[in-house]
Amino acid sequence: MKLITAIVKPFKLDEVREALADVGVAGLTVTDVKGFGRQKGHTEVYRGAEYVVDFLPKIKVEAVVADELVERAIEAITEASRTGRIGDGKIFVQPVEQVIRIRTGETGEEAVEVAVESVEAELDWNEIEGFVTELRDKLDSMGPVNIDAIQEFDDLLDRQTF
Repeated sequence: MKLITAIVKPFKLDEVREALADVGVAGLTVTDVKGFGRQKGHTEVYRGAEYVVDFLPKIKVEAVVADELVERAIEAITEASRTGRIGDGKIFVQPVEQVIRIRTGETGEEAVEVAVESVEAELDWNEIEGFVTELRDKLDSMGPVNIDAIQEFDDLLDRQTF
C-alpha cells in the first residue's frame, strides 16, 4: 500500500476527486494548506500599499491505495490537476507500513477498501422500490407546484420580519 499526497490548486479539487473515484480510490482526506515552490508567492496592492504574499493557497489531497492502483491514481491526479502553468502542484508517494480500521479492527488493504458486497447485502431493493413509489404517490397527491406561491411566501415573510 502507498500513501499518495497531492498538492493541487484549490479550483481543481472536484476534478481530482472525480478522477480518483473513477479509477477506484475509495476515500480521501482533504486539507487546506498554504505553500510555495517555484512561484515564490507574488505581490499584491491593497489600499495603495504593496504586500508580499509568500504562501499561496493550495489543497492537499491524501489517499491510501493498494499497490496495483498507484499508477492509475497518479495518472488520474496528474490529468485532472494539470493546467500547464507554474503552480499546478506536486504528487508524493510513500510506503504505508500498516493501516487499521478503528471501528472493526481490520488491517491492511481490507482497512482501506469499501466493502461494496456488505453494503449491497444490507439493501432490500423491494423495500426501496416501495418507498420510492410511496414518495411519488405523496408528490402526485400534492398536485402541481405553484412557483409564484413560493415567491409570495418569501415576500410575506420579509414584510413580517421587517
